[in-house]
Amino acid sequence: MLQKFSAYHYVKPSLVSLLLLSTLAACGGSDSDNNDDSGEVFTTNTAPVANAGEDQSVFVNSTVILSGALSSDADGDTLGYSWSLSTIPTDSIATLSSENDVSPTFIADVIGHYIVHLTVNDDQESSEVDSVEIFVSEVSNGSTANILCDYNYNEYNDSIYVLEDSMAQWSCTDDERLLSANGVPDHKVGEFPNSNNPNAIESQTVADSLTLSPVESTTATTLGGPRGVTGYVLNGVKIDAGTAGSCDDSGNNCSLIDNSGSWSIEALGQTSFNFGTDDNNAHVQPGGAYHYHGMPEGFIAKQGGGDTTMTIIGWAADGFPIYARYGYSIASDATSPIKLITGSYQLISDVSSSRPSKDIYPLGTFAQDWQYVAGSGDLDECNGRVGVTPEFPNGIYHYFATESYPYFQRCVKGEVDVTGGMPPPP
Repeated sequence: MLQKFSAYHYVKPSLVSLLLLSTLAACGGSDSDNNDDSGEVFTTNTAPVANAGEDQSVFVNSTVILSGALSSDADGDTLGYSWSLSTIPTDSIATLSSENDVSPTFIADVIGHYIVHLTVNDDQESSEVDSVEIFVSEVSNGSTANILCDYNYNEYNDSIYVLEDSMAQWSCTDDERLLSANGVPDHKVGEFPNSNNPNAIESQTVADSLTLSPVESTTATTLGGPRGVTGYVLNGVKIDAGTAGSCDDSGNNCSLIDNSGSWSIEALGQTSFNFGTDDNNAHVQPGGAYHYHGMPEGFIAKQGGGDTTMTIIGWAADGFPIYARYGYSIASDATSPIKLITGSYQLISDVSSSRPSKDIYPLGTFAQDWQYVAGSGDLDECNGRVGVTPEFPNGIYHYFATESYPYFQRCVKGEVDVTGGMPPPP
């Protein structure tokens, strides 16, 4: 039977091994294993080696992702991880999301220098401490002027369910970014009207102005529907990720156009209700306004978007840019690999007793089924983060359209004027 003694594994010798040892001894040979007078053989354990990863430089309020995945053990033993924040700047309240995960995270909430320690253990010995340093700097406040200030598109869309000119013009004054558009998409669309969306695409009058000097605030402003547009894709089509659909607590009374119920129905990511969205994750409001609930696939394709670069696709209501799907794996490092960016919302585990039955409406059907979990993805509660982009090499706050919930931002982190508003979407 195998027994443990401190840093050694005990191995009961077989008859063959005893004969071999006897032969080696007779021949003057030796064995690398330790042995005693009883003939028992002890195998030396090798201490594991901790690797806390490369040093990082990030912007303040970024989510720092640590990784001990490169830690190793020569014996192939399973490793346990022990992380600690050993040094943080004055006034920081940073805490690790976990002290024992292979890849914990923390929010770099204060400008300065952070040091994180890692030790690993193979159940017998602990490694020496390895450290990683995180350097946190302030984002340069700057203007978005000179970036896409001359975007001008005006072409006929021969998609069978459009057959109209698509027009969008962006221009800049000294302090504002101006949009003049007709809201007609510039790419192929699905069938409209359809059995789940009875509305045809019609030309709109779209006129808006956004600041050229957006300022990130400490609070999030929820937009969408009657609260106001959250942003525009460059083709002048608005972004409105939520819906006016809802259910009451029983789940017996649901409507795709009446938001009086307690449970807000999602347009995407569920199969209980069909809003008639097309392959661009868009559909049409009663007034004929085509709008996006999620990734505008047709537009991204026209821009040549792919998995090797960041693709800017629009501007949010607060003036910050919006990108599609892919971003730098280290937000502050333009030389880091491009990766698929994920939102930080997770399905709730504590389900309200007043919620309609999960057997009928699985989790994810309603907006209330999702909760923001900091550090569980790459982005904040508004689907944004601070980092460098091809258009802003010195760093800027920016949003993402993501394949994961919330698909498009439902709130903005910059200062906005929320007067006025828009009618609720279907």
